[in-house]
Amino acid sequence: MKDLKAVEQLADSFSLFPSIGEKTAERMAYALLDMDENDVDLLIKRIEEVKEKIHPCPVCGILTDEEKCSICSSEDRNHEECIVVAQSKDILPFEKIGNYNGVYHVLGGLINPSKNITPETLSIDKLKERIVKENIKELIIATSATPEGEITALYLSKIMSEFNLNITRLAYGMPIGASFEYIDSLTLDKALKGRTKIK
Repeated sequence: MKDLKAVEQLADSFSLFPSIGEKTAERMAYALLDMDENDVDLLIKRIEEVKEKIHPCPVCGILTDEEKCSICSSEDRNHEECIVVAQSKDILPFEKIGNYNGVYHVLGGLINPSKNITPETLSIDKLKERIVKENIKELIIATSATPEGEITALYLSKIMSEFNLNITRLAYGMPIGASFEYIDSLTLDKALKGRTKIK
């Protein structure tokens, strides 16, 4: 059977998603052909809506569909305690724990020169501004236990030493090399409670 170029191109697009291999992407492309036109239109609409409505919070960088995220807007949150994460999705496990009441700051990545991610490309200057403006007293660095995560944590602890605040790092209840999305709530809770002081 002749290869269908449009299906191949669609499969290539699906393979851009994390954890989607070549075979899965191909199955998804063919499944789309079997979908009802209304379902396809709805799928297209929802993709467009996500791209149009979801944006980083101008204060912390958390993805939101509001002008400012609900965490930054809340007067009930402790704005003196801030967890620093690489990506917006990294805050979800902390929120699931249910006992952290501080705020967050999203860096937008981890220092990785091989991918042209430098301190200048991360949201570090905005974090400095927040420390002063919000009178943050503790930074909890919650970058992953990978080489990039460690480099970023060390860089942050050094550059933030100019401020009068506690800088802590999540304890190693987390497996080395693990990604936040695969860590259970209990392990994360232990890591949060057992965080260690850097400065």
